[in-house]
Amino acid sequence: MTDGVEEEQPRPDRWRILAVSLVIGFMALLDVTIVNVAIPSIQAGLHTSAATVQWVVSGYALAFGLTLVTGGRLGDAYGRRTMMLIGLAGFIVSSAGVGLAPSALWVVVGRLLQGASAGLLTPQNSGLIQQLFRGRERARAFGVFGLVVSISSATGPVLGGLIIAALGEEHGWRYIFLVNVPIGLAAMVAVWRMVPQRPRERRETEARLDLTGAALLGAAVLCVLLPTVAVEGGDPRPLLLLLGAVPLGWLFVRREQGLVRRGGAPLLDIGLLRRTPGYANGVAVGALYFTGFTGFFLVLSVYYQDELGLSALQAGLLLCPFAVGSAITAPLSGRVVSDWHRRVTVVAIAVMMAGVLLVALVVPAVGTDALWLAAVPATLLAGLGGGGVVSPNMTLSLDEVPPRMGGAAGGALQTGQRIGASIGAALSMTVYQLTLSAVGGGAALRAALLTGMVLLTAALVVAVRAASTRH
Repeated sequence: MTDGVEEEQPRPDRWRILAVSLVIGFMALLDVTIVNVAIPSIQAGLHTSAATVQWVVSGYALAFGLTLVTGGRLGDAYGRRTMMLIGLAGFIVSSAGVGLAPSALWVVVGRLLQGASAGLLTPQNSGLIQQLFRGRERARAFGVFGLVVSISSATGPVLGGLIIAALGEEHGWRYIFLVNVPIGLAAMVAVWRMVPQRPRERRETEARLDLTGAALLGAAVLCVLLPTVAVEGGDPRPLLLLLGAVPLGWLFVRREQGLVRRGGAPLLDIGLLRRTPGYANGVAVGALYFTGFTGFFLVLSVYYQDELGLSALQAGLLLCPFAVGSAITAPLSGRVVSDWHRRVTVVAIAVMMAGVLLVALVVPAVGTDALWLAAVPATLLAGLGGGGVVSPNMTLSLDEVPPRMGGAAGGALQTGQRIGASIGAALSMTVYQLTLSAVGGGAALRAALLTGMVLLTAALVVAVRAASTRH
């Protein structure tokens, strides 16, 4: 069997292989948001500070973003199945470690390892789609992937709330992580049996991983992500690291360009940004969209629980309409993107912005009695827009990327999304907390959501420009 290689005839079992891959992708992405509603429980259960608990949320995103490109490149070189099995093993062990951790320090360490394992897993999804599917069918596959991304983000708070409600505030948060163990073990069996392995002779064993490039890229990403995580925890000193992001990024680009000129194997072929139609635009749209979109869940969850006194489960259920809306539009957008091209993302971002604006206007203006009637339609509208952004953007961004670089290119695209998500979460919570101390909860929610709207507007501008040039 080949590792989804570039075959003349498509594999008859390609949709089953994709289903296995997407289950793993769902599990990895779910852990980004599932802990949002568990922050008060974790803090109480471990008797620790809010700043420490924030690392439980942000440490995962930090390690996730650091390993995406390297994980994608390893999958390109040595096979998707190999990297999925290694990533799953790490994810299972680290999830068990977090769930059984005796102290906050071990929870944070476990979350960092869990995020790094997720970074190895997630790029294999886009790499498999690149290799297994062609044409309109690839767009439909990315539509399903976009559905998984949207639903995992939106259902995380609901599932977290359900687990805590069922098992109690003190220890229920542990099972948010322990549930990954049986699911991960079942997924490993499915990967072993169903995902094809690349023959040894077709692996890039002669091409060593560009460790220098990986170190430079990791350091540059760290210089961006670590300050945002630290600011969320109340420590401004790491902001100085931002000064190192640009020179480190420049050194990474020069390193990769030099490897390409010498005929070596780069971690990421930077030339893709220049010569691959749609790729640079896709990276920009994805990063800006996630920067504006991620704070939506976080600040609403905090507002519902801290200001309105709702339970974790109630807060999660109020966010659930976003998942419903995404479930409607994500597969649909995958079917029409081949005809509509970038216009799909333009319309989708505009619809989402309308939903976010409606939430910002109506939710702070109503009491708890009318909250469900006001919040559900507005959140549903935001979800209808959000479901049409991720999958078309990935389809158009990776459409002309060669499969040999599909994992690394997909990893770079998702690295932009992770950086955007971390910056967006930090920015939204900072605006919310600063405004809260000055004018109260409703105005703080409005200010945070409108800050996200500014960033979504930037994503819309880039999408409109891309649509006007077709790519």
